[in-house]
Amino acid sequence: MTLDDLDRAVLHALHIDGRAQFNHVAKVLGTSQQTVARRYRKLRESGALRVVGMVDARRAGQVEWFLRLSCAPDTAVQVARALAARPDTTWVQLTSGGTEISCVIRADNAPEALLLQQLPRTPKVLSVSAHCLLRSFVGGPVGWHGRAGALTADQVAQLTPSFDTEAAEEPEVDERLAALLREDGRASFTDLAAATGWSEPTVRRRVNQLRASGLLYFDVDVDPAVLGFSAQAILWMSVRPRHLVTAARALARQPEVALAAITTGPADLLAKVVCRDIDALYAYLTERVATIEGIERMETAPVIHTLKRAALTGAT
Repeated sequence: MTLDDLDRAVLHALHIDGRAQFNHVAKVLGTSQQTVARRYRKLRESGALRVVGMVDARRAGQVEWFLRLSCAPDTAVQVARALAARPDTTWVQLTSGGTEISCVIRADNAPEALLLQQLPRTPKVLSVSAHCLLRSFVGGPVGWHGRAGALTADQVAQLTPSFDTEAAEEPEVDERLAALLREDGRASFTDLAAATGWSEPTVRRRVNQLRASGLLYFDVDVDPAVLGFSAQAILWMSVRPRHLVTAARALARQPEVALAAITTGPADLLAKVVCRDIDALYAYLTERVATIEGIERMETAPVIHTLKRAALTGAT
């Protein structure tokens, strides 16, 4: 599937506000509401794009862990599918020739119960390592800005939502509402009210409270391939301590970076990068990453297959 300029503009608009009304998007883009709705439906039905409501793990008192599992080649897909079926995982990917699985998993502050008790039980899982995401600079509420280059600064300002700060007082996450928004971040307030049994004004107020507080954000779950990016990789970097935050911020400014986080473990800086092709990945590693001061060692793990992205259900 190939995106044209209007498709990319709609994607950028949803990157700014996943629940933006189509009539407002159409006005900003200078087109009709019907055209915007039609473009969105085409992208969603093709599987290229999906708006998902996500709870900010840190604000909800949860911890995000990046897991690396090394598996026997004939077991990796089976284990990856089992991880993708879990509601607490995102970004389940096969890397390094298909023998390693990388995924992000959320849990309360009880990593002992999380990491080992419920993982797929098979003797062919050769090793498991867990890395706590201490601070994310890109990823989660700060979406991948490599998909967001179609609109002008004025258009971005017009589409950026604002909330009543009083609405942010003492919000509570309702699991029913959160699950519905993970499934479809653009579900109407009418549909959400019918599914939860609340009144429509109550649903509207609760969603706006959660958004104002930062507990709830809307992510655009998009297949990088439809944007023309065919080379993905996970970078594990060891950085001298005094340069760690500076290096993370430098990565966060680069449009190739979909995730940049400081982690626990021997590799203390993690990045997920998306490039046009292998040549572009080579140029990025040798010309961009190589200029960041303080990086002492780096391991590059090419992504072979993505089984799950941000959405609740498994991806391709």
